[in-house]
Amino acid sequence: MILDLNFAEVEEYVATLNEPKFRAKQLFEACTLLKNLDEISNLPKAFKEKIKDEYFSYEIVAHLKSKDGTQKIAIKLADGSIVESVLLSYKYGYTVCVSTQVGCRMGCKFCASTLNGLKRNLTPGEILLQILYFNRILGGDLKTRQVTNVVLMGCGEPLDNYENVAKFLRLASAPEGLNISQRNISLSTCGLVPNIYKLADDGFSVTLTISLHAPNDELRKTIMPIANAYKIEEILKGCDYYFDKTGRRICIEYSLIEGVNDKPECIRELASILKGRSCHVNLIPLNSVKEKKLMGVTRKKAYQIAGQLEKMGISATVRRTMGEDIEGACGQLRNKVGGENA
Repeated sequence: MILDLNFAEVEEYVATLNEPKFRAKQLFEACTLLKNLDEISNLPKAFKEKIKDEYFSYEIVAHLKSKDGTQKIAIKLADGSIVESVLLSYKYGYTVCVSTQVGCRMGCKFCASTLNGLKRNLTPGEILLQILYFNRILGGDLKTRQVTNVVLMGCGEPLDNYENVAKFLRLASAPEGLNISQRNISLSTCGLVPNIYKLADDGFSVTLTISLHAPNDELRKTIMPIANAYKIEEILKGCDYYFDKTGRRICIEYSLIEGVNDKPECIRELASILKGRSCHVNLIPLNSVKEKKLMGVTRKKAYQIAGQLEKMGISATVRRTMGEDIEGACGQLRNKVGGENA
C-alpha cells in the first residue's frame, strides 16, 4: 500500500513506473490529504490506472459522536478488518487516539480490546490513515494541520507491533507529511521491556506511557498476564533508560479498580516504587466494559488518591473521562460495528 511508504520510497516507486520524478510529490501529497483517486486532479488517468491496486482503500462503517464532543469511528480496512479510532477535543487542539493492531493478545482483565484476541498487526499506513481521516474531516491540509496530538492508546499493544509502529512514527513526524512533533505523540505500553530499550536506542522521543495498574507483581499478575513475563522492577529500569536517553518524563497510567488496586497500602506502595523517578501518574477511574466484572472507583475517590500521592511526593492527576457514552473511553475500544464484535 502506497500509504505505507515514506517520501523517498514513493519516489522509488514512481521511478519503477517510468513516470517523471515530480509525480512522486503529487502522489505523496494526495495520500497525505487522503484523497480518493478520482479527487486527484493533477494526476493523469493513465498514471492513476497504474497505481490503483496499490492505493489505499477504506470505509467508515460507523461514526459516533459523544455528548462531550468526542468522536469515534470504525474503519473497515481493505481486508475487511475493522478498527476503532477516537478524536478528542481539548482547549489546545485535537488529539487522535489510534489503534495499532486488530484486537490485542495481552489479555488485560479490564480491557475490551483483548476480548477476541489478536487478529493481525496494522501496517504503518493503516495506523496513519486514522489520523489522516480526522485531519481531513476537520478541514486540515498540508499547510494547516488540525490534528495537534496523537496517542497510541487504542486497540492493540504498540510495542507488540514494533517495526510497523516505528515506521508509523517516522511517517507521522516526517516534514514532507503531517510533520507532527514526536513530543506531541504518546505511546502506551503494558511493558514489553526489550522494546522499551529499542524505542530509546532507535532515537525516538515520544512520550512513553506505562500501563502499570498495580504497585507489585503479585497483584499485577491477577489483572495483567504480561506481569508473568516482565517484573515491575524490569519495566521501571527500562523507563529509567528511556528517560536517560531522551530526557522525557515517563507517564504512569493507573486505572483505579474498586477493591483491587485502590487500597491505601496499594497507593503507598505505588508511591514507594516511583519515588525519585522523573514520572507523572495519570489516575483513571476504570471505565465500564459490560463483559468484564470489574468496577471503577468514583471520581471523588480518584481525586483523594491523587492528593495522597502528591503528599507523598509523586506528581499525579486524574484523567478526564471522555467518550464513555459511545464506548470511546480508555479501555473500551474493540473491533466493533453496530454493537457487534467484528
